Amino acid sequence: MAAPSDNSLESSFYNSSRPTGRVIIDIGTGNGLFVYQSARQNPDKFYIGIDANVQPLKKISERIYRKPSKGGADNVLFIQSAAEDLPRELDGVASEVHIHFPWGSLLKALATGDPHILSHIRKLCEVNASLEVVIGLDPKRDATEIARLGLEFPTLSFIDADLTSRYRALGFEIKERGLISSEDWPALKSSWAKRLQGQSTRPLIYWIATAL
Repeated sequence: MAAPSDNSLESSFYNSSRPTGRVIIDIGTGNGLFVYQSARQNPDKFYIGIDANVQPLKKISERIYRKPSKGGADNVLFIQSAAEDLPRELDGVASEVHIHFPWGSLLKALATGDPHILSHIRKLCEVNASLEVVIGLDPKRDATEIARLGLEFPTLSFIDADLTSRYRALGFEIKERGLISSEDWPALKSSWAKRLQGQSTRPLIYWIATAL
């Protein structure tokens, strides 16, 4: 799957027969399972999965073009893009933005309130859109990556004391934060959630913000 040009994105999104309801964007979509399953269950919404690496999306991106009875979904679009280089055609279209199990530079940006990447994410959002972030780090298993990124291990107290003010300055108000219990992991519809569920030392922390 090649990265779409501006014209192909416009053709696929704005000129498609997409529903006129809410637009849901999943950044770092991985294999696209969350987007695909959600789209099949909610045909009145339009789902966009974004990832810089499109290789894991190959199978599911072919599946969406089948007939609905064969597993197709005409309310899905997958886009190859980094979070800091999002297509301008998506500015202001999102009613919801989901980012589950980010890694690397995206993880660092979300966990530190980096203005460069968060400002790009804010551009996607209409006013009052929700931003949901789910992070699953193991302090021992992921110690090397945490150190490489220079992260403070995310905790609820860190969100309250530091992250809330940083997000507010960038146009997001954190309204809710907490821990996700292991029995609730399957609700995330993520291959990563299934893969990591047995790791009891890996807390899942989330926060939900509203675009101001």
